[in-house]
Amino acid sequence: MPESCDSCKNNLENYCPKSILTYGAEYHDGSITYGGYSDTMVADEHFIVRIPDNLPLDVAGPLLCAGITVYSPLRYYGLDKPGLHVGVVGLGGLGHVAVKFAKAMGAKVTVISTSPSKKKEALENLVADSFLVSRDQDQLQGATGTLDGIIDTVSAQHPLFPLLGLLKSHGKLVLVGAPEKPLELPVFPLLQGRKVVGGSLIGGMKETQEMIDFAAKHNVKPDIEVIAMEYVNTAMERLLKADVKYRFVIDIGNTLKATTS
Repeated sequence: MPESCDSCKNNLENYCPKSILTYGAEYHDGSITYGGYSDTMVADEHFIVRIPDNLPLDVAGPLLCAGITVYSPLRYYGLDKPGLHVGVVGLGGLGHVAVKFAKAMGAKVTVISTSPSKKKEALENLVADSFLVSRDQDQLQGATGTLDGIIDTVSAQHPLFPLLGLLKSHGKLVLVGAPEKPLELPVFPLLQGRKVVGGSLIGGMKETQEMIDFAAKHNVKPDIEVIAMEYVNTAMERLLKADVKYRFVIDIGNTLKATTS
């Protein structure tokens, strides 16, 4: 946390240009960080999040990634007010948590997906208020100009034009997914209605603690499947098939085998 960094001064450590990622990054001494795959970890107390007693550790884990990824933009872009109508694009690990947080904040939530088969899950299990199939032009036409904001969690290539059409004037489309290739951004729909396209990446430590406390207070819990360490390779294969609802959580404490020197 360099003292000269504006992001760190403003509790936005996630945007620090010298930040070191929890895993897959090179630490100061040249070692590689392993994050949740570590058997032990030492961290500065500034980067520690207190987990409330009523929030189980297995559901708290995904909140520290997926949870803050969707909580932060809901707060920052003002989509956290009761009575607002928020769209969530994609019903996966990020999307299902976005639905839960937005509902807990008092918003009306519409899930937008390419898969009609996810309608029951969205409406019955996640208690979203409505569901749109993004490839159904009639459904999209019927919902034109109805959303105050959209949290787009999709990491695959997808058109933004239909999403912009769903926004009210001054509406906000916030991207939290990370497609490998650039998306095409049509400008004219932005001009018509003074709409905004933005992005967001996880959150700072202060906001992450706020998110965890909010989740504990409002019983926001991601849907998870707890697995043993030796199941990781199989879990990765299942991830490629999108065969998980919605986050795998590795039980490190009970299943990681100690190594001997």
